[in-house]
Amino acid sequence: MQEPLLGAEGPDYDTFPEKPPPSPEDRARVGALQNKRVFLATFAAVLGNFSFGYALVYTSPVIPALEHSLDPDLHLTKSQASWFGCPDISALHPLPLQSVFTLGAAAGGLSAMILNDLLGRKLSIMFSAVPSAAGYALMAGAHGLWMLLLGRTLTGFAGGLTAACIPVYVSEIAPPGVRGALGATPQLMAVFGSLSLYALGLLLPWRWLAVAGEAPVLVMILLLSFMPNSPRFLLSRGRDEEALRALAWLRGTDADVHWEFEQIQDNVRRQSSRVSWAEARAPHVCRPIAVALLMRLLQQLTGITPILVYLQSIFDSTAVLLPPKDDAAIVGAVRLLSVLIAALTMDLAGRKVLLFVSAAIMFAANLTLGLYIHFGPRPLSPNGTAGLESESWGNLAQPLAAPAGYLTLVPLLATMFFIMGYAMGWGPITWLLMSEVLPLRARGVASGLCVLASWLTAFVLTKSFLPVVSAFGLQVPFFFFAAICLVSLVFTGCCVPETKGRSLEQIESFFRTGRRSFLR
Repeated sequence: MQEPLLGAEGPDYDTFPEKPPPSPEDRARVGALQNKRVFLATFAAVLGNFSFGYALVYTSPVIPALEHSLDPDLHLTKSQASWFGCPDISALHPLPLQSVFTLGAAAGGLSAMILNDLLGRKLSIMFSAVPSAAGYALMAGAHGLWMLLLGRTLTGFAGGLTAACIPVYVSEIAPPGVRGALGATPQLMAVFGSLSLYALGLLLPWRWLAVAGEAPVLVMILLLSFMPNSPRFLLSRGRDEEALRALAWLRGTDADVHWEFEQIQDNVRRQSSRVSWAEARAPHVCRPIAVALLMRLLQQLTGITPILVYLQSIFDSTAVLLPPKDDAAIVGAVRLLSVLIAALTMDLAGRKVLLFVSAAIMFAANLTLGLYIHFGPRPLSPNGTAGLESESWGNLAQPLAAPAGYLTLVPLLATMFFIMGYAMGWGPITWLLMSEVLPLRARGVASGLCVLASWLTAFVLTKSFLPVVSAFGLQVPFFFFAAICLVSLVFTGCCVPETKGRSLEQIESFFRTGRRSFLR
């Protein structure tokens, strides 16, 4: 059986074959310094993801406070809260995803299609600080619902913009040996941001939580102002000397960057600055875009967003051994640990192996949850009143007594394995592969398109979740998610390239050759 992708050596995979690449010994000699500088630039950029994760769950402690507010201008009804709210792994109410934050994030992904190539990757990330800081300021000083909604929209816009720009920036500055680990840091920082909000929510009132949200934004601007732009973007704009200086800074003063610079420069010279609509239909352009876009759609269709949005309510509506709030907290901790595992193993095991393992675990978890809900008993009425069926799930079966013993740990364990599988594969790797496989000319526009499609899919999926459960039962969505996980397994084997250890130029060269060995 042929190697799925990039396994062969030859001129088709070498975009500048006249000069041999540096030896492994030469690369190892300067690797420590180059990685330190790349790590610093990556940290500066992914502070935007930290802010995004913080903003994503900002409403968790805020909505309960506003629902009990004595100020009539700030008092939130359930309907208003659903627009102010967002996905939350420990929400007290099953809030729909029809929030202004989501709409703002979709708009941010749309704007990234223009700004990523117009301003560049670094400046686009820095630009996101403007709506983010303004949004937090509006929410901190809010005297009416409109200020809360506008602030929420602006922070969502900033999050959607950074979600499209940061993975591209990180992948373009990172050397192949650490690109996988660094590609997992956006997800990791987003989880840290969410956990930081939960911790601060125990100490600070809701207005001061918004003030605290300004801190990572300001630090991001300060650090990024000293970081270089992407050498690939600079070369695509004809700024060759600046690109060489940027690459030399990233790789260290003792590193010989001329071979790598010539590789990138040769690849850029093959291409025009923009992709025309006619060129977009060419296989070497449309195929990697289709792979990245389908991965984003499949990632959402595995059920991650509805499960996170309705996590505690799902536990409320099934027979569980532990209190639902404790279950949700445990799942959050598992999510963080799993992203760490992905970051440490992505450059060792490879992308495809982790995607296979991830999809298999999610399939087993979704199938287990569906079977448990279908055949298992429901909780006693006192425990089920807070669940989804008491909110809007329709006339489901009457609650039954929960069975004694450890069988009631099944929902918690299955959900933990689902989050583990997602966070170690289809969560971070889809973002990394998006930035790796997209061709340089279309990278800015296509990454924004992927973010836009991802948020719209999440919106539609979560919006339809409650009606489907009301009409067919809670088990049906989990059976659907399990089927999607099987599709993801097949898609990974047939269409997803293995990019471990390969430069972006080698990956793009593969798609340009038209070889179809990775489809076998």
